[in-house]
Amino acid sequence: MNLQLDDLALFLRVQALGSLSAAARERQWPVSQVSRALVRLEAQCGVRLMHRSTHGLSLTDEGDTVAEHARAMLGHAEVLQADLRGRLAGPSGWVRVAVSPALAEAVVAPSLPGLYERYPDLKIDLSADDRLADMARDGIDLAIRTGEVLQDGLVARPLGGYGRLLCASPAYLARYGAPKAVADLHQHHLIASSVSPSLNRWPIAPAAGGGEWLVQGRTRSDNSAATLALVLHGVGLARLAEPVARPHLASGALVQLLTEQIDPQHVPVYAVMRPERQRLPKLRACIEWWGRWVGSEGQ
Repeated sequence: MNLQLDDLALFLRVQALGSLSAAARERQWPVSQVSRALVRLEAQCGVRLMHRSTHGLSLTDEGDTVAEHARAMLGHAEVLQADLRGRLAGPSGWVRVAVSPALAEAVVAPSLPGLYERYPDLKIDLSADDRLADMARDGIDLAIRTGEVLQDGLVARPLGGYGRLLCASPAYLARYGAPKAVADLHQHHLIASSVSPSLNRWPIAPAAGGGEWLVQGRTRSDNSAATLALVLHGVGLARLAEPVARPHLASGALVQLLTEQIDPQHVPVYAVMRPERQRLPKLRACIEWWGRWVGSEGQ
């Protein structure tokens, strides 16, 4: 078979995006050109790779097999190219990174000047969203995620970790007072997560009786950056990631509460990527650098 790597890459994008037209828009090609590339690939493989219908596209069994090998082939080709380039000039090129808005502000943004100084040919394309990205569909090279990584087929590298701190603004405390014990939380306005139920189970330290406090919340947010803004504006109390809360605690814009009673509960942070991309020098450079920051070396 005389397979063209670009045809394989296009095939995978059509699969991820679910339509020829979406792949054509991404490449700024006419749909007919995308269609011809797929016909050419099917001719080389000697099998039908996709079912086409009014409801969309789906892979045949043979298409699934080709997609699996295509990902590996393209991954090896990119690693080879990056290794050869890296030997001459170091890590280079675009890295598309998915991260929560709060960690984007607290960790990634302040770390970038140093990263660029060390690796001047690196470029970062940041996708800041609390929702988990579909790495293949969204073209994500590296995702920074907290907690357990459950998605199959991904490789996770530990970066470090942090705790979560219960915080309020001085304006809120001046109006409502500070809780003295966990039981006092009944009398306060709590901010809950609308997308991650686990974040609404606040762990109680063993010295305060253990267990957890189930937060219903007068206010809910689906975004970690929005939660921080709500706390800073005196809307209520919330548990914030330590890297996010730390500069505001230092400036006096936030106050930590119930330090001996609410367990900070160490949360691991991982760099997550597709297996075929883990050897790319540009990804290894980012993982090493952000591991220092999450581990507080760069703070």
